Amino acid sequence: MSPFLAYEDKGVDTASAAAATPLVLVHGHPFDRTMWAPQIETFSATRRVIAPDLRGYGASPVVPGVTPLSAFARDIEALLDDLKVETFVLAGLSMGGQIVMECYARFPGRIRGLVLADTFPAAETAEGKRARGAMADRLLREGMRGYAGEVLEKMVAPYADAQVKAHVHRMMTATPPEGAAAALRGRAERPDYRDLLTRVTVPALVVVGADDAYTPVSDAEAMHAALPDSTLRVIEGAAHMPNLERPGEFNEALGEFLVAVDG
Repeated sequence: MSPFLAYEDKGVDTASAAAATPLVLVHGHPFDRTMWAPQIETFSATRRVIAPDLRGYGASPVVPGVTPLSAFARDIEALLDDLKVETFVLAGLSMGGQIVMECYARFPGRIRGLVLADTFPAAETAEGKRARGAMADRLLREGMRGYAGEVLEKMVAPYADAQVKAHVHRMMTATPPEGAAAALRGRAERPDYRDLLTRVTVPALVVVGADDAYTPVSDAEAMHAALPDSTLRVIEGAAHMPNLERPGEFNEALGEFLVAVDG
């Protein structure tokens, strides 16, 4: 059974704004729903915006062990059932983007548009599986702080705003190590979504920071080429989290996409 997820649910009810499709935002690892603060603030003015804390992150229950992407997808589906949100645009960044792909594999009929930010669809390599397992062991042994310090200036660019850096660091150090480790172990076993992308029948927006070292622009270009109906936006002056590093540019791209989906 899915745990009860903590979540943000803001904005106008679709009954009073029938043309505005709800927006569901899926955070990455090792973050929480506050990574979407600029998007929640902007888009809740015109539509319903829902941003959960994934299991093991933020204020949601910590489930140790192994959390596959399918478990995250089931949690999101159950939450949207509870909230009576039938159709929506689904957006995710990094691991969140891979969860979005898993959701499309499971309940495509409910999704009116996909936003894939700073993510990639391929299955994990043997080396990557070993690295994720080793990192999971380390987080359980040492906690999050050392890791957070090491990766901060890859998550956001070294030149990012100090307040943005502080927010990202806070999210990482606040994440329960058991939840982060379970997600790492589950993500190591994820399926390959590349063929799925070629069969997506809804519009997609692919976004990436120009200086992203984790999921470089070439990954975004490959997803854009695979998707039948997609737009690619490269955000200059950003690394792995352009939604926080360059919220104006990110929101402009997302806003244009949402207007197109609303028709």
